[in-house]
Amino acid sequence: MVRGKLILIFQHGGEFVPKDDGSLSYSGGEAHALDISPETEFDDLKYTLAETCNLEYRSLTVKYFLPGNRRTLITLSNDKDLKRMYDFHGDSVTADVFITGTKVVAPVNLGTQAKRKAGAKEGCASAAGPATSKGSRSDVGLKDVTVGIATPRSPTRAANTSKHTAVCNIVDGLFEVSVVDATDCSTDTFDMSASPGESVKKRRRTDSWRSEANGLTIVPDADNLEETRQTTSWKKVARKCNLAAVPDNMSLDLPSDASPVKLVEFWKNCITGEGQDFESVVEFRDALQKYAIAHRFGYKLRKNDTNRASAICAAEGCPWRIHASWVPSDNVFRVKKLHESHTCDGESWKTATPAKNWLVNIIKDRLRDSPHHKPKEIANGILRDFGLELNYAQVWRGIEDAREQLQGSYKEAYGQLPWYCEQIEEANPGSFTKLLIGDDRRFHRLFISFHATVNGFQSGCRPLLFLEAIPLKSKYHEILLTATALDGDDGIFPVAFAVVDNENEDSWRWFLEQLKSAVSTSRSLTFVSDRDKRLMKHVLEIFENAHHGYSIYYLMDSFIQKLKGPFHGEGRASLPGCFLAAAKAVRHGGFKTYTEQIKRISSSAYDWIMQNQPEYWANAFFKGELYSHITLNIAESYADWIEEARELPIMQKLEVLRCTIMKLMEDSRTESSNWTTKLTPLKQEMLQEKSAKTRGLKVLFSTDTLFEVHDNSIHVVDIIKQHCSCAIWKPTGLPCHHAIAVFNSTGGNVYDYCSRYFTVDSFRSAFAGSINPASAIVHPGGNEEDDDDEQIMPPCISRPLGQQQKKIRRNKNQGIIRRSVCCTRCKGVGHNKASCKVSL
Repeated sequence: MVRGKLILIFQHGGEFVPKDDGSLSYSGGEAHALDISPETEFDDLKYTLAETCNLEYRSLTVKYFLPGNRRTLITLSNDKDLKRMYDFHGDSVTADVFITGTKVVAPVNLGTQAKRKAGAKEGCASAAGPATSKGSRSDVGLKDVTVGIATPRSPTRAANTSKHTAVCNIVDGLFEVSVVDATDCSTDTFDMSASPGESVKKRRRTDSWRSEANGLTIVPDADNLEETRQTTSWKKVARKCNLAAVPDNMSLDLPSDASPVKLVEFWKNCITGEGQDFESVVEFRDALQKYAIAHRFGYKLRKNDTNRASAICAAEGCPWRIHASWVPSDNVFRVKKLHESHTCDGESWKTATPAKNWLVNIIKDRLRDSPHHKPKEIANGILRDFGLELNYAQVWRGIEDAREQLQGSYKEAYGQLPWYCEQIEEANPGSFTKLLIGDDRRFHRLFISFHATVNGFQSGCRPLLFLEAIPLKSKYHEILLTATALDGDDGIFPVAFAVVDNENEDSWRWFLEQLKSAVSTSRSLTFVSDRDKRLMKHVLEIFENAHHGYSIYYLMDSFIQKLKGPFHGEGRASLPGCFLAAAKAVRHGGFKTYTEQIKRISSSAYDWIMQNQPEYWANAFFKGELYSHITLNIAESYADWIEEARELPIMQKLEVLRCTIMKLMEDSRTESSNWTTKLTPLKQEMLQEKSAKTRGLKVLFSTDTLFEVHDNSIHVVDIIKQHCSCAIWKPTGLPCHHAIAVFNSTGGNVYDYCSRYFTVDSFRSAFAGSINPASAIVHPGGNEEDDDDEQIMPPCISRPLGQQQKKIRRNKNQGIIRRSVCCTRCKGVGHNKASCKVSL
């Protein structure tokens, strides 16, 4: 076997049988083998498995066992999972995988080989009469079927077919061959979309988001087209979306992995000559657009209405021209005249501009494969594939239209927010939503808190909330405000969030007021935020007996940025560690020790620490719930959650966020059900580390509740007050190693003296609730005219504060102000270090 490959033995058609020891064995079915390498893509593997096992691609699931573990099946769902499986079997030659899925109904063989021979000559011309071919007889007893390959004239004519006749329909960009039989009916659908990647990477793309019972899911493009076909007539869709079909016999001949170059070659036959028929003028214009791009020339439409269309070459004096018109007797749109020769030598191509709908379809295809494509990347791709040079504005407008067609209207999504709030509260009783709209009917703020998260915070989380602001990086520059707690394993626990049009003191105060309404508790809460946001005043005014501290993450970031030399002793690299040690020190003496060490290295760093109010972030001085051991960037977690949704409308952003929180609740609940310890895994590990330090400690009894513990020094432990003179027990919520030594001597249970928030029971209580999906995220249709006055408009687009540019006003006589250049070598003015010629 070639080095680096892994042989997969994939089995299907059998069933799993449990054994007495809890392991699983696979019985029955069939087995096949293929090899994979680290470069193998999951989609390619899945497609091969579906084809080999004769299973539907979408229904296919692939699972495997970890080496040495026959109890738990692991699911493969993406390229990352496939790479993990390959790594897990690094020492193995083979790996067993198990396939399940829905059997494919026996397919109809369309005789593509015979058709391929004729397709090169016929091109797109099929209107003169239906070209027929015999379907081959399959091994499972299929009957011979006559397949009509022709552009349909009308839905009525397409419906009048005989018992064994295959009906061709081009609907919404799909070529559909339906075999009608008295006992069996099957439908094979072939992609006939106009853009190249529609045929190139059909199975790898996603079209849009859909809300189902389990939340927001990604829907393949074929599904959306099927739904459109069921609800809208083809002509209406064609007029609205320009879904003109590529002539049928051309696309049937395309291989599944056709490149844009091959597609352009096929487009050269979209116009074949006089007498060619089309369904409508829309289809003719679409074919003419592709024909012009394939042959690289520009044209002008002289006549263009529903009954006739005439075009000439865009170059002056070039004889190329075409004329087509509607033929009522045959009910077709027919090419009457065509002069195919050009004398312009490609001059018309230099000024050619693609039709808007064609460009939008091309961009849609690229956005399906990579939703975050930049305009420059798309423009370069179109130039490479089709030879069309587009400016930035053209591509940007095409991207806007493509995203609106794929994801829905950004503007209209805001009008659905009141209905969405009602759906959330109806599906999740006890949840709280608040929508604020300005006098001008523009969106301002939206607050959402789920009953499951608020109740989980009150019953299983410490009274500690982190306040964060995350830019959504969307068209309207909304900001996501969040209130996040910590679970018993120091993981993030979302409590509430809001989307606001702008981050300022007013929006933060409004958010805290809504949070106060949603979280009614008698506990003294501790809030943590970025010092630069200046939220302390609002927190202390709104929440009684609350405390406010500065985030260690942002303080550390600012501390590193402000570090300036000279540095002495251990140097600059040691300062961040000393800063964290000072923040975590629980005694004044410890804080002073580390800050003095910082002062010996850099006096400016020491001054910065003392000027930034240590009483609001250092454990030695802070009065609220201690948090300085939390150095993670909580905002980054939210940013990761919404990264893939940042180009979606506001409604779908909210659904992605809700689905992520729902999945977090479910996954944590499932994971904790397997825990067997008293404490959460992280806290259990910390307790074991402390227990290991008890060796050699000597415990002396003073009273039944007061003890002395001797090591290098003497520490006094009071088990009633849960206090040790080392000052580590109470702040951390876990007994220190001195207290553990006392429990080992007295036979006490150390878990009885741990914080209740660190127990597995509290963790399960926090995640006990469930977040239910709304019934749908598509607003029910209504009379738009009646709702115009109540329509909610998106927020005003303004440049974020960090991106605003200052305008410098100058008088006409003032001239241009230039910055003086200063040399860092000789300190002279008028030159820099690179051009300095001063001898030192």
